[in-house]
Amino acid sequence: MPQFEALDYYEIEDLLTEEERLVRDTVRSFVTEKVLPIIAHHNREGTFPVELVPEMAELGLLGANLKGYGCPGLNHVAYGLIMRELERGDSGLRSFISVQGSLVMFPIHRFGSEEQKAAWLPRLAKGEAIGCFGLTEPDFGSDPSGMTTRAVRKGNRWVLNGTKMWITNGSIADVALIWARERDQVRGFLVEKGAKGLSAREVPNKFSLRASVTSEMVLQDCEIPYENLLPGTRGLKSALDCLDQARYGIAWGVIGSAMAVFDEALRYAKSRVQFDRPIAGFQLVQRKLVWMVQEITKGQMLCWRLGKLKESGRATSAQVSLAKRNNVAMALEIARLARDILGASGITDEYQTGRHLCNLESVITYEGTHDIHTLIVGQDITGIPAFK
Repeated sequence: MPQFEALDYYEIEDLLTEEERLVRDTVRSFVTEKVLPIIAHHNREGTFPVELVPEMAELGLLGANLKGYGCPGLNHVAYGLIMRELERGDSGLRSFISVQGSLVMFPIHRFGSEEQKAAWLPRLAKGEAIGCFGLTEPDFGSDPSGMTTRAVRKGNRWVLNGTKMWITNGSIADVALIWARERDQVRGFLVEKGAKGLSAREVPNKFSLRASVTSEMVLQDCEIPYENLLPGTRGLKSALDCLDQARYGIAWGVIGSAMAVFDEALRYAKSRVQFDRPIAGFQLVQRKLVWMVQEITKGQMLCWRLGKLKESGRATSAQVSLAKRNNVAMALEIARLARDILGASGITDEYQTGRHLCNLESVITYEGTHDIHTLIVGQDITGIPAFK
C-alpha cells in the first residue's frame, strides 16, 4: 500500500503542540502498520479486530482525554487527532474507541460513585473490560425521550425491562450502560455481562460498519444490584452529555476517512491514463479534487477551533452538533466523489474508498442524524425548537 500523505493545505500542523503531534504520529503509525493490513479481511468477514484492543490500550487510546484511574488525561485536540487517525483506518475502529471512552468511561467518570470509578475505569482503560452504551431503542432513535425501557426497585435490586437496538459492542461487552426510566426520570444503570435476564445478539447482514460489533440487547426481568445505579445521572440530559462527547470525536474522526479517500483518489487520478493523459489533467476531475481539499481544510479548522473551545470550557452542544453535521456530510460526499474518480475500481475492496463510503452511511445516521443536528443548531440560533 502506498505511503499515506496527509493533506494539510493550510499548514494546520503549525497550530499543534509537540505532544499533539507525537500523539498523532503514534496513532498514524499504528493504523498504517497494524490496522490497514488486516481491515479489509475483517470487513469482508464482518468481524471486529478484537486482537488490536490490547495494543490500543497500551497506547493509551481508551479514555484518552479522561484524568485519573489509569487514564492518560490528554487534551481535547490530542483526543480528536486520535479519532481522526483511527478513522483513517476504519470507522468501526474509531466507533469502538469512541464508545469505550466517551459513552462508557466518561459517564462512569462523571456520574459514577467512587466505588464504580475504581472498579471499572482502570479495567476499561487497560482493555481488560469492554463496555457498551444502551440508549437507542427499536422505536426510539432520534427521539430518546420516548424511551420505554423501565427500571423498578425491588428491595436491594433493580429490575430492568426493555430492548436496546444498534448497540456498538453490545454482544462482546463486559458492562453495558443502560438508560431506563425509573419512575418519571431517566437514569443510567451498569448491567454486567451474565446478569440474569440480559441477552444480546449481533445484527446480521450489515453492508456498513462491518468491522464493528452491532447488537440488539434485550432486558427481560433483568436483575442488577442496587449499587449499579449511576448516582449522578439525572434525566435525559445526562445521556445527552455523553453523546456530546461522542459527537465531538466523530467530527474529528470523519476527517480521517475524508483524508484517506482523497489521498487514494488523487494518486489514482495522477496514474490513471485516458485519452493519452492522466485523468488528473482534466478540468472536471480537478474540480472534484479541489472541492475535496476545500472541504477537508474547512473541517480541519472547524475541529481544531472546537477542540480549543472545549479545552477552555466554552464549547456548546450546538457547536458540537454543527461540527458533526458539517464534517460527516462533507466526508460522505468526498467518499462518493472519490468512488466516482476511481470508476469501476471504486466498487472493489482492493481500494479503501468503497469501505469508507459504506461506513459513512452509518456515521451520518448515528449519534444524531444530519437533520436532527440541523434542528439542534436551528433551535440554538432562533430560540425556537422545531422538533415537533
